[in-house]
Amino acid sequence: MAPDDDATARRLTVVDQALRLFAEKGYEATTVDEIADAAGISRRTFFRQFRSKEDVVFADHESQLAQARAFLDAAQGDPWEAVCAAVVEVFERFTQWRELAARRYRVVRQEPALREREIVTVFRYERLFTDYLRSRLRGESDLALVQFTAAVTATHNYLLRRMVRGESDASPADLRVALDGIPRGGAGGLRGARDGAAARAEEMVVAVFPRDLPPRQVADLLARRLDTL
Repeated sequence: MAPDDDATARRLTVVDQALRLFAEKGYEATTVDEIADAAGISRRTFFRQFRSKEDVVFADHESQLAQARAFLDAAQGDPWEAVCAAVVEVFERFTQWRELAARRYRVVRQEPALREREIVTVFRYERLFTDYLRSRLRGESDLALVQFTAAVTATHNYLLRRMVRGESDASPADLRVALDGIPRGGAGGLRGARDGAAARAEEMVVAVFPRDLPPRQVADLLARRLDTL
């Protein structure tokens, strides 16, 4: 294991113990000393790694954001696809830390201040992805970039929340399929929308009949004609 991986593992151990205590005793009732003791570190070490109890709740997000940023910095090819690939990697890591993510979900739901922090954290992902697309797609509509990153982030969060609530076993592959359905900006996205509309139009049937024809006869006529298509 690389040194950076060792540091991440140690931090996640503290996060896991903190969330366990928050779930058992309550966020406000749990002290930093109790978290440090449970994680096998000193109070001083705790504050070298985290600024506060609130920070420890979201510490794995700091690691996720750093890894997503490094992934995008090294990405080549289609920027839209790079963002989707980065989001899938984030989700895959959360599936590996599923119990930690589920524990945090339960703790955050009980604390209004933590819910506010969670909203800010989600926005940081969106901003990371939007800033990346802005740097790679300078001629693209800014609204298209913001809409895309908002949709990508919301799709990830929807599947993640269902997973941590035990409502689904969504996999990274499921997320990949869902992300592929989000339109990209520019001409490609417009072409995709037009192609989809054209495909739907080919399946439409237009019927013309006299205004005074009884409804039952209209239904019978349509049924007979559709059987011959």
